[in-house]
Amino acid sequence: MIVTFFRKNRISNKNQNDMFIKKTPKFNMIKSCIVLVILIFTSLYIQGQAVPSEEENIPFLVTFGNKAETLWGDNDFSQVFFFMVPENYKGMVFIRVFDPDVGGKHDELNGVWDTQVRYSIYGGKDAFSHPDAQEVNPKKNYKTGTQLATKTFGVDPKYDDNWYPFGPFNPTQGEYDSKYGCYIFKVICEGISGDDGNLYRYFMSTSGTANIPIEGGNAFAYEYTFRLHDNPKEVSHIYPYVETESVKIKQMNFDWDDDGVIRVTSEVRREELCAVSGDNVWAESEFAVRDGEKGKSLDFQFIKSPKGIKNNNVVIYIRNQNGENLKFYSSPIGGVPKYKYVIETQKKTPATKK
Repeated sequence: MIVTFFRKNRISNKNQNDMFIKKTPKFNMIKSCIVLVILIFTSLYIQGQAVPSEEENIPFLVTFGNKAETLWGDNDFSQVFFFMVPENYKGMVFIRVFDPDVGGKHDELNGVWDTQVRYSIYGGKDAFSHPDAQEVNPKKNYKTGTQLATKTFGVDPKYDDNWYPFGPFNPTQGEYDSKYGCYIFKVICEGISGDDGNLYRYFMSTSGTANIPIEGGNAFAYEYTFRLHDNPKEVSHIYPYVETESVKIKQMNFDWDDDGVIRVTSEVRREELCAVSGDNVWAESEFAVRDGEKGKSLDFQFIKSPKGIKNNNVVIYIRNQNGENLKFYSSPIGGVPKYKYVIETQKKTPATKK
């Protein structure tokens, strides 16, 4: 709202402002500072609405048609995300999808464009809380809850490199979760035909025509299938949240193609390497949860080799010792973890005078 007011004021009083700026050069610096503060303030919420987020530095989510071979980098042709709306938010909710069709600028062609994907939005009882909804494979009853909207896309130039909005939804149409104090919507993208790759992004918004974040909103998934940057200098991240009861965790990644390294860091863990997968296979590695990591997010970093593979897609999920899947938050809980360097000092015994 602050941003909207500032823009309207600037436009309606443009001539007066221009004169004032010319007469008072210091205003430029003051104005820049105000804009910077506003951008910093709003970015705290924007990053939680965009999937993938700016913090994750992931170009696109990926879902292939169900006739594709898994060696293209998608093990199950379905991807589930959950969007969290704070219980005190009273406006409307839109789930916007960027480039929802399969064909054109961003998607991955396999022969000819013959793929369809279906997006479905769920709310109500069991949309999130049902155990099958929290699994990493599209089996059993993972489409639990009340279906609020659905649409199937093939090749559609109208939505190529463009946005499609689902909604509006009332926040209370999501499933209420007392632990998190929010309403949760489930979004499923599934490849229902063909063998091409659908590359897309989401944004939870207050508007159907623009990406306007809901203050305090966030999003998470239990399994991530995504596209890596082609540029080896670009590092992608995911931020699994470690519940307090976690003692050890196991990461599973698929079809990394031996394309560099995957490492994990936290406030108390510095660049520990994970096992990485080859082409069309899984790899796993396990490590103990350290003091200082419980109730916080880890930072899994995907670092490509200098001669990185082009159009590389990868799948990852992480479980604790009880077989429970960790949530990957778009905006990490507690912020991006930074390793705290500890400089050890030793007291030297002074030399004895003789």
